[in-house]
Amino acid sequence: MGRLDNKVAIITGAGAGQGEAEAYLFAKEGAKVIATDIQYESVQAVVERINVKFPGSAIAMKQDVSSEEDWIKVVKTSIELYGKIDILVNNAGIAAIKPFNETTIEYWNLAQNINAWSQFVGIKTIVPYMKKSGGGSIVNIGSMASERHSAGGFNAYTASKGAIKALTRAAAVEFAPDQIRINLIQPGPILTNIVSNTLSEKQIEERAQEIPIKRLGVSEEIANVALFLASDDASYITGADHVVDGGLSVK
Repeated sequence: MGRLDNKVAIITGAGAGQGEAEAYLFAKEGAKVIATDIQYESVQAVVERINVKFPGSAIAMKQDVSSEEDWIKVVKTSIELYGKIDILVNNAGIAAIKPFNETTIEYWNLAQNINAWSQFVGIKTIVPYMKKSGGGSIVNIGSMASERHSAGGFNAYTASKGAIKALTRAAAVEFAPDQIRINLIQPGPILTNIVSNTLSEKQIEERAQEIPIKRLGVSEEIANVALFLASDDASYITGADHVVDGGLSVK
């Protein structure tokens, strides 16, 4: 018996990395998964791999998470197919790395829209359906950058992740009476394809040595925390921050 049997989950940014790991794990644990990504070909490939292992457990949808219209389409499709939504994982986001003096208003707004506004509008769109079905679980993915000083050039990124943290707490309080739990995961350095393509092996090793546990995390470790928070095992947890960073934030 899976930990998410008979649950319906929407996972954004599921075309690679943490979102892909979450989609696979949730399907493995019995959920029906609506996996979305702005890169449709990527998320379709993920869903095909999932359905080979767990037939009929996942569908793919193209979604720009900064578009309210796209959110409405995704939610409408989920309700038409499954009649309810139990879980939302707000995973999609961008790194948004530019020096302060090169950050334009347009670039700033891009980071806020994709990273923070998207989570607000996702919650806003889904909550009415969760209320109708008696509750649900929302897992927001932020960053440990909101907890401690980040490297230079991350001003727009850090601000957007700080907004997610504040949003999670405010929404958790507002919707707790409706049995809707809203929690935050704040990953530290995770060895995703983006990191591998951005940093050299030497830079990755140097980063690993800064972490008390002496390595970068992997996407599956974030997915495991998301699974716990999405499941009924976390039924008394809401409004909580879960920093998953190998001890970096307390160093």
